[in-house]
Amino acid sequence: MEPGRLPGRPGSSHGDGLARPSVGAIEHELRDADPEALASLLERHATDPRKGVQTALRRARRRLARLEEDRARVATLYERARELAGPGLALGVDEVGRGSVAGPLTVCAVALPEEPHILGLNDSKQLTPKARERLATQIREVALCVGLCHLPPERIDEVGMGRAIREAMAMAIDDAIEGMDGEPGAVLIDGNPVHVHPREVCVVRGDATVAPIAAASIVAKVARDALMVGLDGRYPGYDLARSKGYASPAHIAAIRARGLSPIHRRSFCRNFVADEGQHTLF
Repeated sequence: MEPGRLPGRPGSSHGDGLARPSVGAIEHELRDADPEALASLLERHATDPRKGVQTALRRARRRLARLEEDRARVATLYERARELAGPGLALGVDEVGRGSVAGPLTVCAVALPEEPHILGLNDSKQLTPKARERLATQIREVALCVGLCHLPPERIDEVGMGRAIREAMAMAIDDAIEGMDGEPGAVLIDGNPVHVHPREVCVVRGDATVAPIAAASIVAKVARDALMVGLDGRYPGYDLARSKGYASPAHIAAIRARGLSPIHRRSFCRNFVADEGQHTLF
């Protein structure tokens, strides 16, 4: 044994004289491994007797079990899309910002290939901001097409939310179809009937149960959140970066103190201002 080295310590050698990775290095390797590599790493380090390694292996096994559960869950989302669309391509559609008092209504339409499945795909409301950002990037990388529409607040005030949703969905669908080879087999929309496309199929809770609708919900949410953060710099003092235009206490207090900005939906803010004509100049 080399002087100063003890068996089983980081930097020590196996019985065959080969250097053993440190516990920290193995922990890092297991933590960052993708699902395909994780199983082989678990096997490789299974006989390492060090307590720290065995603790890391137990954590990694639990993570692998969760990943396999998620893989099975996501497979059902893709299968549901195939069932609804038949032999044609499924175009998923979802909106975000319906209940906001400021900023646009955002609609996204997405078509996904059969492979690869996007692990973690889910209703955007069930995901952390970091997970949404990561998944939105993945979706855009693999999607067959992505259509996006930001319908401005003045149009929402002009026509009302029902018609605004139909207009925004129609524009997002048209934008997506421009990137497709032909028409979709079905246009799968989260929620109740909208009557926006002849091949429309509406699915209650579709954003949690149908792959392309879940993808559309994520891309729409990430795109609109980024837009609202940008608008916070243009119209400061309304809590837009945090509230994303929804009626948070800080946002309501700002409206009452400052009046309405050009990006507020005036028809949604009547309870927050004493005078409907009150308007902040920028």
